[in-house]
Amino acid sequence: MSASPATPGSRVTVTTLARKKADGEPIVMVTAYDYPGARAAEAAGVDAVLVGDSGAMTVLGYDSTVPVSVEEMLMLTAAVRRGLTTPLLVADLPFGSYEASDEQAVRTAQRFVKEAGCDAVKVERGGTTADRARAIVAAGIPVMGHVGLTPQSVGALGGYRAQGRTAVAARDVHDAAIALQEAGCFALVLEAFPSEATAAIMPALSLPVIGIGAGSATDGQVLVFHDLLGINDGHQARFVKRYAELGAAITAGIAAYADEVRTGAYPAPEHGYAMAPGEAERLRAMLTDPGGI
Repeated sequence: MSASPATPGSRVTVTTLARKKADGEPIVMVTAYDYPGARAAEAAGVDAVLVGDSGAMTVLGYDSTVPVSVEEMLMLTAAVRRGLTTPLLVADLPFGSYEASDEQAVRTAQRFVKEAGCDAVKVERGGTTADRARAIVAAGIPVMGHVGLTPQSVGALGGYRAQGRTAVAARDVHDAAIALQEAGCFALVLEAFPSEATAAIMPALSLPVIGIGAGSATDGQVLVFHDLLGINDGHQARFVKRYAELGAAITAGIAAYADEVRTGAYPAPEHGYAMAPGEAERLRAMLTDPGGI
């Protein structure tokens, strides 16, 4: 069944995503990190927008997601909120902002709802993260889980590499997903996970599963804004498909502008403003004779 765009004016909720899963209608999610990106996602009719901590790398210039702060993520999320009306807005809780205790997790999640206006938050990994997810859900805030390749744990995982390539490793991801489901998560991101393993674990998951590099058996897909539009010039993961090459177009546009400024072609007369008739002569007279009219 093909997906239908989110209906303008009909806000997508966690219940909407559950219905889409039940109906077999694919869920479309994309990341965004600012107002223009949010407006583009809104106009395209996606179902959900994730303010991922990937913004640490795509827009803030960090070399990983780990350094980004709560304040930085709140700023990015608030900007996206101002650009969205219809899609569900989910924000990543950054590394170090929820792991220490249930109380810390709830406080951080509350800030994202109260200060940035997000509809839900996302946390990574299973294990004790399932406990944190349960506490946030109990506080009345929807939680999306994230298993497989979890960027906040790349040090422990040995880098940005696919997870679950062996049966034992895939079972561990399955167990983490089940733990998050049992903790009350409304949906799950499954990243960089073998397609065969995804198909094997999907029957056990009753919540919507949104894949990124996890094959086609999931209930939906998510890609990073800058990856799918060709704005990134760094490493491109195997699962990325570029639907545009905006990076080259942006560079070409700026280069053309710079060339016209240097040659005097810009600005042309049509790019300027004019004074009322006679006012230019009057101004020159005033500047020549400050005491005159």
